[in-house]
Amino acid sequence: MPKILLVKTSSMGDVIHNLPVVSDIRTRFPDAQIDWVVEESFAGIPALHLGVGAILPVAVRRWRKNPLSASVRGETGAFVRLLRGKVYDVVLDTQGLIKSALITRLAQGTRCGFDWSSAREPLAALFYDETVQVEKGRHAVERNRMLAGRAFGYTADEPVNYGIAAPILALPWLPARPFAVLLHATSRDDKLWAEAGWVALGAHLAGRGITSVLPWGSETEHRRSLQLAERIPGAVVPPALSLAEAAALLSRSVAAIGVDTGLIHLAAALNVPAIAIYCASDPGLTGLHASGKAASLGRAGAAPDAAAVIDALDRIA
Repeated sequence: MPKILLVKTSSMGDVIHNLPVVSDIRTRFPDAQIDWVVEESFAGIPALHLGVGAILPVAVRRWRKNPLSASVRGETGAFVRLLRGKVYDVVLDTQGLIKSALITRLAQGTRCGFDWSSAREPLAALFYDETVQVEKGRHAVERNRMLAGRAFGYTADEPVNYGIAAPILALPWLPARPFAVLLHATSRDDKLWAEAGWVALGAHLAGRGITSVLPWGSETEHRRSLQLAERIPGAVVPPALSLAEAAALLSRSVAAIGVDTGLIHLAAALNVPAIAIYCASDPGLTGLHASGKAASLGRAGAAPDAAAVIDALDRIA
């Protein structure tokens, strides 16, 4: 039974894009033990895949804010001891950054990753025992799958399979009638879609008998949800949601429409009809990538208008 450690720590979308690697490995090695190192805030994502064993959370984002504090030194020491206490046949870094390569180097096992020409940060290749060349210019999902396939000696040519299922959770605030999830929130203002677009989309959904649900993460996003709900007939603003609750919400929706954020990729991974709206980035290498109904609209400096989003929604959902 091969013991494998995957290193893909962040961001949310990147972690989601790594899930098909687990499915691919499981198809070839059904008895494999597959553990995963991931940022603590995204640990709930690999937990959705039944093929993942132990999840080893790190907190690099939090630790680097105060690296010399006693608490951070204690946490990092505990993580290193946990990691060094396990022995793997293969440690596979699908992130290709120096931070992920350093974690990979600490682990015990044959350390594999992208080669100098393939890694997002070429210096990362210096930390691996074995490197793999994977063509750039491919979607992130396919790069992950090709890296794993070449490391383990198989070709992943079947349709992408994220292999996840949302937990069954009680969400008593959910509307009784069909609903769509409008993921307007993002940490970058340049990724925001115009409020007029969300209002037009929400009005269209209401006309089809579909309630708009407006999740949020921060207080700023909460205020925006409330403002949009005032202008969208029958819209619902939920309470703060955990990652598991967000997955449960998305899985029950008739569609999800969102800006370039991790949750819209989660919706696509759950085979929910999904539309991603790109305002400040291009979807070519990181757009929605799923076997279900999905569409990526817009590009940097050219956000789609409401009519284009509504047309795409009517075609897929």
